[in-house]
Amino acid sequence: MVTLDNAVIARLKKGGKQFEVYVDPDAAFSMKRDEEIDMEKVLAVEDVFENASNGDRPAEKDIDNTFKTQDVFEIARQIIMHGEIHLTTEQRKKILEDKKRQIISMIAANAINPQTKTPHPPARIEHAMEEAGVHIDAMKSVDDQINIVMKAIRPVIPIRFEEISIAIKIGMDYAPKAYGPISKFGTLTKEEWQKDGSWIGVVTIPAGLQDDLFGLVNHLTKGNAEIKILK
Repeated sequence: MVTLDNAVIARLKKGGKQFEVYVDPDAAFSMKRDEEIDMEKVLAVEDVFENASNGDRPAEKDIDNTFKTQDVFEIARQIIMHGEIHLTTEQRKKILEDKKRQIISMIAANAINPQTKTPHPPARIEHAMEEAGVHIDAMKSVDDQINIVMKAIRPVIPIRFEEISIAIKIGMDYAPKAYGPISKFGTLTKEEWQKDGSWIGVVTIPAGLQDDLFGLVNHLTKGNAEIKILK
């Protein structure tokens, strides 16, 4: 359930009456796109208001006449689907900034510079978005905007989504402790325990996460590991 501080008002005017609910903006917009969403995750307050800001509630007869039910989840669903979602300037600004950060993080984690085979730092991706004049849409999900942003910034920086496979060899002193975290970091496509107790594995990950994997391996093994990028 979204907190009240992060919620926005969804409003429906019908039959001369006004009905409002506090909702998670992302979840509410997803519902409008006909995505299946758990209503308990949509509502910040399980109540219907005539004026949410003032805490005024409508008469039960007005709810019955308009929605033919007293079920708050069904009422909220109708308000969201047939009404409007209202964002203040500050709320819209926050939503846009949050979505921008999520988009940058997802691109940084999954994409690389195909010329150097290295990840792009988030700051470089953000700068490319600014140079390309990318506009984030508050009404669209992050996933829906990733490819749009990638297409926009490709003329600015060389970038593409890619997975890489990394071979790792860890000696017997660190292998038992390091095996679990490393094998869960990505997709473990091959592994073999050696007779001397050392471990060899191949992990496939989004290319942008290679530095994070290198950092994890070095941390777990105190730098006593062999790492090789296979592709």
